[in-house]
Amino acid sequence: MIDLRSDTVTKPSLEMRRAMADAVVGDDVFLEDPTVNRLQERAAEVFGREAALFVPSGSMGNLSCVMAQTRPGEEVICENHGHVYNYEMGSLSAIAGVLPRIVEGQRGLLSWTSITPAIRPKVYYRPQTALICLENTVNMAGGTVYKTDVVNDICDRAHEHGIRVHMDGARIFNAATYLGEQVSLMTKRCDSIQFCLSKGLGAPVGSMIVGSRELIDRCRPIRKMLGGGMRQVGVLAAAGLIALEQGPKRLQEDHDHARILAQALATISGITLNADEVHTNIVIFGVRESGLSSAEFLTRLARRNVLAVPVDSDRVRMVTHLDVSRQEVEAAAEAVKETITRAGE
Repeated sequence: MIDLRSDTVTKPSLEMRRAMADAVVGDDVFLEDPTVNRLQERAAEVFGREAALFVPSGSMGNLSCVMAQTRPGEEVICENHGHVYNYEMGSLSAIAGVLPRIVEGQRGLLSWTSITPAIRPKVYYRPQTALICLENTVNMAGGTVYKTDVVNDICDRAHEHGIRVHMDGARIFNAATYLGEQVSLMTKRCDSIQFCLSKGLGAPVGSMIVGSRELIDRCRPIRKMLGGGMRQVGVLAAAGLIALEQGPKRLQEDHDHARILAQALATISGITLNADEVHTNIVIFGVRESGLSSAEFLTRLARRNVLAVPVDSDRVRMVTHLDVSRQEVEAAAEAVKETITRAGE
C-alpha cells in the first residue's frame, strides 16, 4: 500500500526505536523524567521561548493553550478551514466553554483586514474576543503558508486590542522549510505555539506547547485535567528529540514529492488541481469532473493499493511524508489516472 492519507502514518526510524529502548525515564507528573525535561528545554530553545510542555496530541496542545488564555463565554476567532474548529471534536465549546467566531480567509489565510470585523465591541453585554487562532500550514486549504510579516501584523494589532494570538503550528516546520526561515522568528510575536512531532518530523507520538514560563505553568495543570499527565513518558520523548533535531532537515524532500505528484495529477482529465498552488506536502484535488464522488473514487483507488482521504464529497487529500518515495508518488499518480480512466466501467 502507498499510504498518502496523512503524514501521521509514518513509522519510527531504527534510531528512534533504539533511543526509546535506551531512554532514561522518571515520573513526568512529578516533573522527574529527564528525557521529557530535555525535550522541553530543547523545544523552548529552538523557538526562542522560556519554556515548553510535552503533550500527547496536537489537539490537546491547542485546547490547553485556548483554556489557558480565555474564560468561558469569550470568543475565539478561527479561520473557516481551521483544524481547531473543524477537527477537534468541538472542544472549544464543549470543554473550553468558548464560542468560535469563524472568519473566511484567502486559501485559509487570515489578515488583520479580514479579522477586524469579527472583533466584538467592548460592551459588557456582548461576548468578548479573547483569542485569535492561526494555523500554519493550513491543512485543509492545501498546506498554505502564512508570510511572517502577516503573522507579525496580526499579533501586533491584536495585542493593541488586548487580544492574544495562538499559533496552531502542527506543520510549522513545513512552513519554515517553504519560507527558508527559522521557526523562532516566524512565531516570535505569538503568545502560544503548538507544534507536532508526529507529523512530518516522524515521531510516533506527541506534540509540544511553547511560550512564556507563565503560559506553560498555566497549561501544565490543564494538561493534567484533560488526562494528559503521563508517567515514564521519556520513552516517547526520546523519539521526539530525534524528530525535533533531524526531522526538519528532510522536509524539502516531501515538498518536492508533493510537487511531482501535483504536476502529474494536474495533467489527468477529470481531475481539478492547480499544481502551482501546492507549496508544502499537502495536495488537494477535485474529482467531480470524473463523474465519481470522492468516496467512490477512494474505494476504487484503494483497489490499486493507494490510500488517501476525502475532504468533502468532491475533493480528495494526499499528503507526502518520509515513508513515501518518489517512485511511489509517481506510482500513485498513475493509479489515480487508471482510476479516473476506468471510472465508467
